Amino acid sequence: MTATAERTYRSGLNPLHSLLLGGTFSLFLGAALSDYAYSTTYFIQWSAFASWLIAGGLVFNGLALLFALVGLFRASGHRGLAFVYFGLLLVTWILGFFNALVHARDAWGMMPTGFVLSIIVAVLALAAALLGFSRLGAGGHS
Repeated sequence: MTATAERTYRSGLNPLHSLLLGGTFSLFLGAALSDYAYSTTYFIQWSAFASWLIAGGLVFNGLALLFALVGLFRASGHRGLAFVYFGLLLVTWILGFFNALVHARDAWGMMPTGFVLSIIVAVLALAAALLGFSRLGAGGHS
């Protein structure tokens, strides 16, 4: 009598993808907090900090978007979630780009639109990070 054991390998996200996904949320959250600091103190340097944080968030988000695109082709069982994840990252990048354009104006001209966009982008980045870390790494599909 022979018995075979079937091994299931559970692989999470690629470590670089995880780093990029976590960094995306952190940078966009920092931009939203910098916009809040500017709205309460009117110290112009906070708007410059927000602009740089948004630029960094766009770079991280763009690279995570590339990983998500590769994940679309590799996903076999969770293709629907992979499409949602990719779409969420794409919408985050597009709104983040518009937010960067709004922040390119002078400090008075970017408020309150820049602050509202920063909050929306940070929430979208959080949703993408939660989806990426919770569902895509389960069951061996990344």
